[in-house]
Amino acid sequence: MEMLDHEQLSTREYILQILKTKGALSTKELTDELGITVMAVRRHIQTLERDNLIIAKTVRQSMGRPTAVYTLTQQAEGFFPRKYHTLTLELLGELEDHFGEAAVETLFEGRKNKMINKYDASMKGKDLSDQVALLANIQNENGYMVEWEQINEEEYVIKEHNCPIEQVAMKYQHACQCELQLFESLLGNAEVSRTDCLAKGGQRCTYSIKKRKEQK
Repeated sequence: MEMLDHEQLSTREYILQILKTKGALSTKELTDELGITVMAVRRHIQTLERDNLIIAKTVRQSMGRPTAVYTLTQQAEGFFPRKYHTLTLELLGELEDHFGEAAVETLFEGRKNKMINKYDASMKGKDLSDQVALLANIQNENGYMVEWEQINEEEYVIKEHNCPIEQVAMKYQHACQCELQLFESLLGNAEVSRTDCLAKGGQRCTYSIKKRKEQK
């Protein structure tokens, strides 16, 4: 990560960067680093604690009273660059080179089946509206930034505004196919179709969900 000058960052961002690079620091140590008043530092600390970006822990000193130091939370790590997709693509590429594209597809199939096993029981016994709401919550927990709406008594739409594996899906379209199959499996009493796809240049991934007509 290229270090940015203090002037290029807000004080809040600079505190996060300092804690990332230097580790746990006390209020006094942060004050010395920032060159602002203790009171101003404490205000920023309170805000960062409130937003669950830093957490205090007490350390014992060889002399004197214990003191509080501040460290980053797991949530704060999201502020720093991550290139997981690059590593993932490299690993999938190695797998494909050695064992063929079918091996990559098998990985996506395995992930899909694990998710079905994980969530299928929670879908049982629910009507379609509750199933769609639960599926939206599941996808939100997995980082997809989902909205859903009911069009009428038999039709719903799920919109995913983010795809955590978009870079991977652009190269390996089978990932998108597995997501569609996942939805079809979890929403067993519905017909599911994808009408827009981020990995294919769309603004979002959009799914049309229609209640399956009962067989006479």
